[in-house]
Amino acid sequence: MSADTDSAPDVMGLEHTTVTGWGRTAPTAAWLIRPQTYEEAAAAVRDCGARGGIPRGLGRAYGDAAQNAGGSVLDMTGLDRVHAIDADGGTVLCDAGVSLHRLMEVLLPLGWFVPVTPGTRYVTVGGAIGADIHGKNHHVSGSFSRHVVAFELLTADGEIRTVIPGTPLFDATAGGMGLTGVILTATIRLQPVETSLMSVDTERAVDLDDLMARLAATDHRYRYSVAWIDLLARGASTGRAVLTRGDHAPLDALPARLRRDPLPFRTSRFPSAPSVLPEGLLTRTTVGLFNELWYRKAPRTRSGRLQRLSAFFHPLDGLPHWNRVYGRGGFVQYQFVVGHGQEDALRRIVRRISERRCPSFLAVLKRFGESDPGWLSFPVPGWTLALDIPAGLPGLGAFLDELDEEVATAGGRVYLAKDARLRPELLAAMYPRLDEFRTLRAELDPHGVFTSDLSRRLGL
Repeated sequence: MSADTDSAPDVMGLEHTTVTGWGRTAPTAAWLIRPQTYEEAAAAVRDCGARGGIPRGLGRAYGDAAQNAGGSVLDMTGLDRVHAIDADGGTVLCDAGVSLHRLMEVLLPLGWFVPVTPGTRYVTVGGAIGADIHGKNHHVSGSFSRHVVAFELLTADGEIRTVIPGTPLFDATAGGMGLTGVILTATIRLQPVETSLMSVDTERAVDLDDLMARLAATDHRYRYSVAWIDLLARGASTGRAVLTRGDHAPLDALPARLRRDPLPFRTSRFPSAPSVLPEGLLTRTTVGLFNELWYRKAPRTRSGRLQRLSAFFHPLDGLPHWNRVYGRGGFVQYQFVVGHGQEDALRRIVRRISERRCPSFLAVLKRFGESDPGWLSFPVPGWTLALDIPAGLPGLGAFLDELDEEVATAGGRVYLAKDARLRPELLAAMYPRLDEFRTLRAELDPHGVFTSDLSRRLGL
């Protein structure tokens, strides 16, 4: 796409390039700016041009949250310093461009772990706050922002503000998708661990009701809990699943040979997925075969297996660019939550997905705990289902629109960090504090300096 030099922001080191989310569904062209200092970040915000700018981390938002067609995108990964670690009190002060992967490298040898991690460790701290990420421990620990002591925010007027929990600006920024400003640094409370291994229990559930009963009855015994669910299974097997739960292994659970070095950070890495893969690789037949094998190979029940942190939390990180397996058309990740008492809505949605034969092999069900303070934070107490679907599936848009309606009717919501296609008229029903967010944003940024494809699409 050709660059319009007349509309280029007045910032050094520009690159006009195509930007997309992890789902690779809606690429748009923007001016990419890579600040290396706080001063350069401030200059980029001041001079980002008429189409505004949006901060971006490692690009793991699935949809268009970190894109800005015709405007600027601030790549914050150059601000990646770990400033201070309180190894006694369990906090870390770092730049917003530091990844969770880097924090694990630095903190695990000291006996500390990040308080919340999603399914990838290649997320920046700024992105973790902006999307208010959640993990397998939400029912115990809440989302990421609950563990943030303070952060520094560069706002549209050029001011750097220290923001603390319990303030409107904190609650608007946590889950605010980068639209209140650029996070520069953050102080985070950490999780103490004795080893870098997990003690993991695995069991099979024969259908959705069996799965929900197991989760509801015993989740409180585990810090981390997640279920892989077979969304191609039908009939009596609808919603069958493999339930995996665990906690950080204590030192005395390790065999003697591992106790000498209990806190190494080891990861697995396989060759990167090819940049070009055959279209139609993920069909109902191939995904159905994978799902059958995955379910059958799982133990009916197994307790106390020791597993690396990376294998338990981030198995897909071992395959760089795994998003390419969906082909050039990319994929949609659809994640929603419905509250406790809305189990029938969850059953109907799972049944509809199964009957529709959506070829999804990355589908997980979890339980959320208490809501988080962010006005646009996703989690509410209840059930959340996330699934990947090839974007080229015929009729997918209309089908997901129907699911959105069902979710909204049940008082639920979809996750903005993964969204690429929600209709704006449903947003207020899903996020009841939307007007507060819009009001604060208008006061803080009256000229719309911070904007994105997501914010324009949904009227944020």
